Amino acid sequence: MIRIYSQLEQGLAWQRQVVGQCPLMVLTLGFTATGLLPGISAAGATPADRAYTALADAEFLAYGPLPQPHFPLPPLQAGASPALISRAVISELAIPLRLINAGLPQAPPVPHLSLGTQPAQCLTTGRAMPLEQVQQLWHAGLHWGSQLAAGDEGYLLLAECVVGGTTTALALLTALGLDALGRVNSSHPICNHAQKQQVVLQGLGRVGWQAGDPPLQPLAAVAAIGDPMQPLVAGMAMAASRDQPVMLAGGTQMLAVYSLMTALAETEAVFWRPDRVVVGTTRWVAEDPSGDTIGLAQLSQACLMATQFSFQNSRFAALRAYEQGFVKEGVGAGGCAIAAHLYRNWGQLELGLAVERVLSQKAHCEGRSGR
Repeated sequence: MIRIYSQLEQGLAWQRQVVGQCPLMVLTLGFTATGLLPGISAAGATPADRAYTALADAEFLAYGPLPQPHFPLPPLQAGASPALISRAVISELAIPLRLINAGLPQAPPVPHLSLGTQPAQCLTTGRAMPLEQVQQLWHAGLHWGSQLAAGDEGYLLLAECVVGGTTTALALLTALGLDALGRVNSSHPICNHAQKQQVVLQGLGRVGWQAGDPPLQPLAAVAAIGDPMQPLVAGMAMAASRDQPVMLAGGTQMLAVYSLMTALAETEAVFWRPDRVVVGTTRWVAEDPSGDTIGLAQLSQACLMATQFSFQNSRFAALRAYEQGFVKEGVGAGGCAIAAHLYRNWGQLELGLAVERVLSQKAHCEGRSGR
C-alpha cells in the first residue's frame, strides 16, 4: 500500500518508527490571490469558487457531510474533493485534528487556531506578503511545532490547503535555486506548466531575479512570491522533528516546504532532524506523467513516499475520475491513506469502502445519488 520513491533507507526507517502509532493531523489553511488567476487551478471550477475552497475543506474535514454547510465543497471540473479521503480516515480511525488559519479571507466555521495573519497577494506582484508577517509565521511554526510534538500522539501529520499552492511552490523552489520548471504538479489532468512558468517569472522579475541568479534569502523569497502556509509548516516540521517523526502530507507544495526547511536550517542556524521528516502523497501525484515529482524529490533530497491506493474499481464515477488524472491530492489525502495503513493496516478494501461511505453520506445530504 506504500511505495518509497526516494531515500529508500530513510523511508523504511521512518515507517518502522511510526507503525502502529496514531498521528496528530494538523491542517494549515492559507490563501493566495494567485489561486484566483483564470485557469491556474482546478480546485474549484471558477475563481469565485476557489476563494472559498479552504473554508469548505476545513468545515468538511472537521464535521463531515452536513445538510446545510456554511461553505459547500466547491464544484470541480471532474471528480470529488480529496477531503473525502482525509475525512474517511480521521473519522473512522479517530485521528485527532487541529486546524490552523495561517491567512484566510475570513475565519473558517470550525474550531481553529488563528495566527492573525493575512492572505497573500498574487505572486505576480513580487510582494506577496510583508517580510514581517513571514517572520511571524516562521517563528509561530517553531513554537507550535514544539508544542504539538509534546503530545501523546506518535507523530505529526502536517497537511495543507492553499488553492494555487503548486504555483507558489514552483516560485519558491525556483527562488531557492532548484530547477523545478516543468516538474511540479497541478490539479489539472495535464499540468499547465507554461502558465505557471509565466506567472512565476513575472513575480520573480518584479524583485529583480532572473534565471541564473544566486538563490534568494529563504524568508525574503517567501515574502516576495510565497504563501502563508510555507513558513509556518516549515517551522512546525523543523521544531517537531527534534522530538517526533513528521510527515509533510502533500505533493509539490510539501517538497517546496522541505526545500525551504533545508535553506532555513542554513541561513537561520536552526537545528532539525531531516532523517525524521518525510513527504507523503498519493500515487496520482508521485506518478503524474505531466510532472516530475520523483525528480523534484531527488533534487530537494527529500524522502518521498506515496499510497498505492486506487479508485479503479470504485462504483462512483466521481472517484474513478482520479484514475484519469483529475484532482490527485489535497488536504493531506495521501498522508492520511499512508497513516491508515501504518496505524491500522488498512488496505485497498478498507480505505475504498470508507471513502465511499463518506461520499454516500454527502450525496444523501445533498439529496442525490452521486454516482
